[in-house]
Amino acid sequence: MPNIDLESIRLDKWLWIARFYKTRKLAADAVSGGKIHLNKQRIKPGKEIKPGAILTINKESLNWEITVLGLAKQRLPAKDAVLLYEEDPESIAKREKQMTILREQRTLVGFNAPEHKPNKKDRRLIHQFKQF
Repeated sequence: MPNIDLESIRLDKWLWIARFYKTRKLAADAVSGGKIHLNKQRIKPGKEIKPGAILTINKESLNWEITVLGLAKQRLPAKDAVLLYEEDPESIAKREKQMTILREQRTLVGFNAPEHKPNKKDRRLIHQFKQF
């Protein structure tokens, strides 16, 4: 349920509301670090954005090219947050291709998640090993 009353909102707040980042601090750090571009230009976290703005988001080696469609005053559920923006079909295809490449790399490297969390004895052995 995007709010039509708002004319503009801070970029870091919008990224948090649209659920690209878990906290506003993470969103602000990403904008400050050059991970977010507005109309292909670097910006600051306090920049006011309006519907129709084109954002490029680089997060964890994945890229989004989105157009802002709506604004909201507070964080929305994920199914409503998706209505705040529209992603280019090319961007979707690129991101899916990137994800398949990452999956293939994990299988080639042999990445295996640990079977269990280390218990107290295991942690002591790990610390003992790291000290030498």
